[in-house]
Amino acid sequence: MKNFRVWKALLKIRFQNLMMFRLGFWGPFFVDGSLFLIQLAIFDAIYANVERIGSWGRGEMILYIGTFSLINAVNMVVYFFGVNGIAGKIRSGEMDLYLTKPVSPLFRLTFECMNPGSLPLLLFSAGIIGYGIRTAGIRMSAERILVYLFYLVLMIVLYYEMEVLLRSVAFYLVSNARMEQLEEAGLNLCMNLPGIAFYGIYKVVFYGILPYGIMATLPVQGLIGELSPGMAAHGAGIVCTFGGITALAWKKGMRHYNSASS
Repeated sequence: MKNFRVWKALLKIRFQNLMMFRLGFWGPFFVDGSLFLIQLAIFDAIYANVERIGSWGRGEMILYIGTFSLINAVNMVVYFFGVNGIAGKIRSGEMDLYLTKPVSPLFRLTFECMNPGSLPLLLFSAGIIGYGIRTAGIRMSAERILVYLFYLVLMIVLYYEMEVLLRSVAFYLVSNARMEQLEEAGLNLCMNLPGIAFYGIYKVVFYGILPYGIMATLPVQGLIGELSPGMAAHGAGIVCTFGGITALAWKKGMRHYNSASS
């Protein structure tokens, strides 16, 4: 309940700050909407002449793109801008201010920069998902929808864990720019290519080490009835594993942190 009250206060402060400058509030609606349309154009150009990728046809691929976009949209609305500033606050010593607050530093960093300007991406992504379901002719059932939603939530958590983990490197290094470049490259690849296309060492990397390959793949497989028990367990295990690694890295990083006053 304490964290919920803090979250409400952070949300209120965020809206007040944004509404002080109206362009800062409405601008992201236009920018994020334009970027989403560009992504769709790129997808159409790539898959215009591709009939199938593995067992997936065009409908499943549209569903995949919509699902990945939805996960990314939640990230942009809720926590990206807060988490993305972690490295800068560590280097500048601004993290000191968060250590003096009566709330978890990571909790405040996560939710203090929520971005309502990206809300249209949620609606656009939902529309793409609906179009993909219709194009693929998927037979819907309550069980499949629940599996899809369950793994969608798990993958949103995994996305968050990966962002925090890669930025926690800033506790130990002068710059984590290379880690962010690695994140961007992995996301760009897996946003356009589903996990079912990976084999051999690539599957090891994108299913286990940098698990961006499973983020939209598993929810889609659950919705179309292709999710095996082994992969279902693997997805849940990866989320739990990276949750533990992220918590440990953050905890040790906070102990390693040297404040600006020291």
